[in-house]
Amino acid sequence: MTTHLSTKIRFAALAFALAAASAPAAAVKPFSADYQASYMGIQGAGRMSLAQADGNRWKYNLSISSPLAELQQSTTFDENGGQLRPLSGSDSSKVLTKKKTKNASYDWSRGVATWSGDVKPDRAGPIKLQSGDLDALLINLALVRDANAGKPMSYRMVEDGRTKQLTYTVVGKEAITIGGKSQQATKVSSKNGDKETIAWVVPGMPVPARILQRENGNDAIDLRVQAVR
Repeated sequence: MTTHLSTKIRFAALAFALAAASAPAAAVKPFSADYQASYMGIQGAGRMSLAQADGNRWKYNLSISSPLAELQQSTTFDENGGQLRPLSGSDSSKVLTKKKTKNASYDWSRGVATWSGDVKPDRAGPIKLQSGDLDALLINLALVRDANAGKPMSYRMVEDGRTKQLTYTVVGKEAITIGGKSQQATKVSSKNGDKETIAWVVPGMPVPARILQRENGNDAIDLRVQAVR
């Protein structure tokens, strides 16, 4: 929640060139996934869900709740020419007593993205959009699709008033337990400075079965799927 990671998930950052990374419309299906969550070592619960809003618009939500923090991310997107396009997003966090809320707008008619809320002036935009750009949450859908298809996992993320190029590489296969059942997962990793995101992708599952984000070699956020509906 997010993300690259600070107080929110960065699935890009789990992230998760959309010219190659956007999923075809036919591949977009509603789901709800419950996660066991760990935030800075404190246990909690997480949930991801995807629901159709109207027409070809979809809403993708992520929430994490623990005694230490509450994190919420949401993205509304559509499918255009075989690509997923972020249209708007919201990101709120409460860590102890500190609250932050940010809102994103992706105006494809003007070709720019802007941010409002608790953002610094130099992070408000506008940022010029390119075909295939996506936000942190949408990278999850792209990452799963590309890892399963054996495609390159390279993405341009437009988030928080800046752009980042994220590249994931396969680091091996690993068994992962889901609902008491062991399943084989493809393990992928992306490093950006002192931050690393590791994701476990299981065939047939719409989102990563596990997402681990690390900072300075320490675990920051760890999500492990418990059930997918």
